[in-house]
Amino acid sequence: MLISASAVGGYFMAPVAYDPTTFTACLIGTSLMSCSANAFNQWLESPYDSQMKRTQNRLLVTNKVTPLHAFTFANVCALTGGSLLYFGCNPLTAGLGLLNIGLYAGLYTPMKRLHIGSTWAGAVVGAIPPVMGYVAVSGQLDWAALVLALVQYSWQFPHFNGLSWNLRADYSRAGYRVMCVTDEVLCRKTTMRHSIALLGLCSIGAPLLGLTSYTFALDSIPVNLAMCYFAYKFYKTPDAKTSRNLFKYSLLYLPLIMILMVISRQDKVKDTQIASIVPHQHVIAN
Repeated sequence: MLISASAVGGYFMAPVAYDPTTFTACLIGTSLMSCSANAFNQWLESPYDSQMKRTQNRLLVTNKVTPLHAFTFANVCALTGGSLLYFGCNPLTAGLGLLNIGLYAGLYTPMKRLHIGSTWAGAVVGAIPPVMGYVAVSGQLDWAALVLALVQYSWQFPHFNGLSWNLRADYSRAGYRVMCVTDEVLCRKTTMRHSIALLGLCSIGAPLLGLTSYTFALDSIPVNLAMCYFAYKFYKTPDAKTSRNLFKYSLLYLPLIMILMVISRQDKVKDTQIASIVPHQHVIAN
């Protein structure tokens, strides 16, 4: 759901008029690509999912779905989603979608058991969906798309670290070398660092590079200061409560920032978009 929401946010940030056909292809295509990546992930990790309480009831682990069915489903979703993005949007969007599946299933998934750097690889994967939405309607990569990617990239760290902190025993039992298991101090520092980076990206990067107006720099300050607050509480006292609060706020942060970005778009196309932006964002966010 968050992936689809970020793609929608990226779509409406592009300085191009809203087109219902392209929007529908982008939303459905991105969702299908996300389903494909997750299916490949669970297909590859099913032997280890059985060792984690969080994942021991997944369909592959409980044999409700066979590995062949999961593999077939992943490929069908990739083919269908890729085709929708290729013909309904443009080849660049489809290429980004396929790249994302490859990075998620081919790099991030196996890397989790090998190296702490998997968290950074996963953040790159998570940064691509808003760019897909932006490119779907604009047909190009530019500095504004880079800012979108960087915001989503930095958001991944407080989001995932807040989630994974209370699951350290699970990850350790399954042999995953994620940051919260391998280096707890680095986990806390990285969370704080990227929460501060979000403040800089929104207050300086977004308006300076033409993604938003300067009103966004002011409007986003309370949202980003709250993220810094929860990250700092986690940094100083890393426990179940502070990590859970950080994770919960990260779920609220992304739709809030996306909505503020759309409202403060530098090059607005109001006549066709204002009536449709807020309803779509509301549906996705909820």
